[in-house]
Amino acid sequence: MQKDRRIFIVLLGAPGAGKGTQAELLEEDYGLAHISSGDLFREHLKKGTPLGKLAQTYMDRGELVPDDVTIAMVRERLQEPDCQAGAILDGFPRTVAQAEALDALLAELGERLCSVPYVKVSEEVLLERLSGRWTCRQCGAVYHVLHHPPKVAGVCDVCGGELYQRPDDTPETQKRRISVYLEQTAPLIAHYQARGLLVEVDGERPIEEVHAALRKAIEDSCGRPS
Repeated sequence: MQKDRRIFIVLLGAPGAGKGTQAELLEEDYGLAHISSGDLFREHLKKGTPLGKLAQTYMDRGELVPDDVTIAMVRERLQEPDCQAGAILDGFPRTVAQAEALDALLAELGERLCSVPYVKVSEEVLLERLSGRWTCRQCGAVYHVLHHPPKVAGVCDVCGGELYQRPDDTPETQKRRISVYLEQTAPLIAHYQARGLLVEVDGERPIEEVHAALRKAIEDSCGRPS
């Protein structure tokens, strides 16, 4: 990619779209840091950092963590050595206000977003992917009734433990989760479309094909690897 600036990408996609898998592949391809907002929050909370403690005060009251706290975490993360080539942002921004805050942060750093790939998957397929997960009570191994079933129903292949479905993996919970994401993200998708940054990628194809499509989208927008 271009050597004169870092590459910053926002990877959009609903829960179950496969963003995490694709982000890891792109991280390997281009040497970009994969910044997951969920991982970022967990790390700050676990380490008890000042930002983590501040976020915890809102979470303890059942309130949303303000955007300025989240963007402060992202700002700090972008200063780390593994972000020298740029970063793939996953799970942030979630709203237009957060997108504008991210633009302002990147401008401070003399940078800008160059591509916003959207891994698009139908609600039906998302629900199928998410609600078929079963977890081993003993070792935590994860299975899927369609894509990675255990050899014996209800029994872990690894340790023989009992498989169960977590409350957040039930069809009802996942349907709500998907609906909330799509509802909240629609304005963000429109925002990036209007700016000419959004590129839709069919996330229902095999992993390798989705990966190839994402590479093309990124290289068309950000330049080809040097």
